Amino acid sequence: MISLAALPDADEAREWAEEELSKAVYQVTEPTLFDKVARAIGEFVQRLLSPNLSGGAFSPIWAVIIVAIVLGGIVLAFVIWGRPRGDHRTGSGGSAAVFDDDALSAAELRAASAAAAARGDWDEAIVMRFRALARGLDERGILHAPPGMTARALAADAGVFFPNLAGELAQSAALFDDVRYLRRHGSADAARALDELEARVAAASPAIAARAAFA
Repeated sequence: MISLAALPDADEAREWAEEELSKAVYQVTEPTLFDKVARAIGEFVQRLLSPNLSGGAFSPIWAVIIVAIVLGGIVLAFVIWGRPRGDHRTGSGGSAAVFDDDALSAAELRAASAAAAARGDWDEAIVMRFRALARGLDERGILHAPPGMTARALAADAGVFFPNLAGELAQSAALFDDVRYLRRHGSADAARALDELEARVAAASPAIAARAAFA
């Protein structure tokens, strides 16, 4: 039988309890500051959205506030990171317009292409030579390339008149887009191949008349 004298008084019992709870095994189970903050936020949101816990009906003003916060976050993301942009190289329908505002003749465009090639500017040489090809078709009355017409569209239409060159015309349009639209750099070999194609198109006769092609 335990003697009452052996039992601690109130102060001693409190000290024993504090000493026992201070041991590491009890400290591990203590929630961290992050746990407490997360729990407080969760309880706040739960009270906000639950009429039973908040003690009344859910006020529409809170819905407006929540929506405004979400929209504000989206707008802030757009301001910081900008609009998401797709990769042009994976696009299936993108193509650059052949002409800007210039009205140079085919001969002038050929000369500009040759001058660019002479100084090693292969990008400019390719752009000008493709434009010379398009302007030559226009001057011969075969195919009109209005402002805004894309390289791919022009190559597809030109392939109707020159079916034996249709594949090369499509490749030349892709080359033009690489340089003009996708900002890829051209090469001396690519520029020379386009020079040869433009000369062959200029010397060839169309397989069908322009009027019959799109009748």
